[in-house]
Amino acid sequence: MKPIFISFKSLRKIFFLLIILNLFFSEIKGQEQESLSLALVGDAIITRKLSVYKEPAFLKMIELLRNSDASFANLEMLFHDYESYPAHQGGGTYMRADPIMAKELSWAGFDLISIANNHAGDYGVEGLRHTLRYIKEAGMIYAGAGESLREAREAKFLETANGRIGFIACTSSFPDHIRAGFSRGDMPSRPGINPLRYSSTQVISQDHMNQLVQIGKETGNISQNYQSGERLRLWGQNFEVGAELGIKTKASPKDMEDIATIVRNTKQLSDVTILSIHTHQRKGSNSNSPDFIREFAHAMIDAGADAIVGHGPHTLRGIEIYKGKPIFYSLNNFMFQNETLLRLPDENYQRYGMGPDQHLGDYNARRSRNGTAGFPARASVWESVIAVPVWKEGVLQSIKIYPIDLGFGTSVTVRGRPMMADEELGKKIISDLNQLSEPYGTKIEWDNGIGVIRLGK
Repeated sequence: MKPIFISFKSLRKIFFLLIILNLFFSEIKGQEQESLSLALVGDAIITRKLSVYKEPAFLKMIELLRNSDASFANLEMLFHDYESYPAHQGGGTYMRADPIMAKELSWAGFDLISIANNHAGDYGVEGLRHTLRYIKEAGMIYAGAGESLREAREAKFLETANGRIGFIACTSSFPDHIRAGFSRGDMPSRPGINPLRYSSTQVISQDHMNQLVQIGKETGNISQNYQSGERLRLWGQNFEVGAELGIKTKASPKDMEDIATIVRNTKQLSDVTILSIHTHQRKGSNSNSPDFIREFAHAMIDAGADAIVGHGPHTLRGIEIYKGKPIFYSLNNFMFQNETLLRLPDENYQRYGMGPDQHLGDYNARRSRNGTAGFPARASVWESVIAVPVWKEGVLQSIKIYPIDLGFGTSVTVRGRPMMADEELGKKIISDLNQLSEPYGTKIEWDNGIGVIRLGK
């Protein structure tokens, strides 16, 4: 075989070609890294391990959570070993799970955890403190609660290979005792959650207003000299005369501006800023957000938020694209294992007239009328989604919606754990969400097993 000779000139050409190819592929790699994806879910009520299950539909869902740059959930659960007693008022059913469940959420791929919700104070301040410690020890980042209002409101940050994420959390649904407070320096601050307060007014007809005034006079709640007008405060409620009857709500200007200040500052320090809002309030149907939540969401996007992530009503609500930014009014439940708690305080049993000889199984049966009422009987509670928005250089590129199935109609030991929905149920979930999103002008298309929101260029 004859030896092969390559001239210096040819070598130089090959050398420069390799440099160009290296720069080309480096640029492609860099462009790929500019895309940042978030997997967003709603309420996580976890009482049982996740890591023991192997169904393909379950593992496919876990892979989606892990493969996103970051995954978010609202933790509507406390982690502790009953070191503290239950508060005099809880957020409904008192929520508590073994501390090891924090590591189960981390195993599933979650990075960002909101703790601002109505269950954060179920076991008092100490129950909240234990929970925050276990979340942190599991390697996750939490927002929405702290030792003071300033701490509860502050943003947290997550570093990812494709960008820095700023994260803020608040709630409009909470017992007053868990609302965090400021200190003037002469006493400790009150630990708790980041609140979004609001006012509500009942809009009624003039005839009804006149009747209310008369009832108020007859019951001694209003002076006999009071003249009926267009506004009235009675029994702790605001009433006003108007043409569009119903409930009118408005976010607290102070809370809204304080949270907007955090958003504006967070935007300067992150590539993508998300804000979590937990709310139970409704406008008519449970699937409709109240006016103050839309007012708040728009204001937060105006302040710099890149996405608003809602949850709380235990049902899906519509999706709005406002100024190119997504508002998920409710992503429903991700996990809903509220029927397999270990213990409940006496307050929960008293609510249903149950004595000390009755236990959790009896409580579940009484509360749901043996599965025929409440959450177990409502399919919408168990049909949910994972939303995956993708940004590039801070601009929203796409939103994919993955339908998930929480096991409606299955046994207590099965339902509440999510997995990817099959095609039939998936189409139904996306169709339902599409109808809920229509009032906001949002169109969700069914595309190869998932919903897709195509953004205008």
